[in-house]
Amino acid sequence: MEQDIARIEQFLDALWLERNLSENTLSAYRRDLTMLVQWLHHQQRDLLSASREDLQGLLAERVEGGYKATSSARLLSAVRRLYQHLYREKLRPDDPSAQLASPKLPQRLPKDLSEAQVERLLQAPALEGNPIELRDKAMLELLYATGIRVSELISLNISDINLDMGYIKCFGKGAKERIVPLGSIAAKCVQEYIHKGRPKLVRTYDEPALFVNHHGNRLTRQGFWKIIKKYAQEASINKEITPHTLRHSFATH
Repeated sequence: MEQDIARIEQFLDALWLERNLSENTLSAYRRDLTMLVQWLHHQQRDLLSASREDLQGLLAERVEGGYKATSSARLLSAVRRLYQHLYREKLRPDDPSAQLASPKLPQRLPKDLSEAQVERLLQAPALEGNPIELRDKAMLELLYATGIRVSELISLNISDINLDMGYIKCFGKGAKERIVPLGSIAAKCVQEYIHKGRPKLVRTYDEPALFVNHHGNRLTRQGFWKIIKKYAQEASINKEITPHTLRHSFATH
């Protein structure tokens, strides 16, 4: 067992030199790998004789013991790195960790914006006849009313909007067409943008894009997120807004 502890320290020294990992990460690896050595010792095994089945048995015990998947995932990461090191140093002829199954990590839902934060975001464009802000208001209200993806939003063409019937036609993943109903507020904002804002932005009569930038070209995804970050700052929203948080917040509300 003492030899195995010494091998762990040699591994951590090499890892620190190669990867320049933080002291917290190295300490976590040391705890996990010391636990591994102790577990193997009780199984009358050591680092050089342990099989894939032994390592899988340890992970299975942790699942049965109620350990969090994130904790087991960190342990597995440490074990894999250790055995890669032992294999490179020719202390083992194989790597028993190579085929270990990773624990399934829980999917974390994005943190929502509150309804008050969303309301501030929607009210951030000042309008006052400014074509850019008319466009931005229409985009925000359209996203909030429909929950479509940002990629779907910027891909919309004028021909995809039917304000009389109150719906938009968009193409999602796999180019699948779907009809999405509009709310009255979103429809009003889109109509105002089309009549008062868009004509001042487009450069050519036959431009198909619904939402265009100040050059008259279709707005890009990057351009949209610059707009969102600007209004989030104006609305005093300090948390990071991503495509997932924005869409998830709208869907939740």
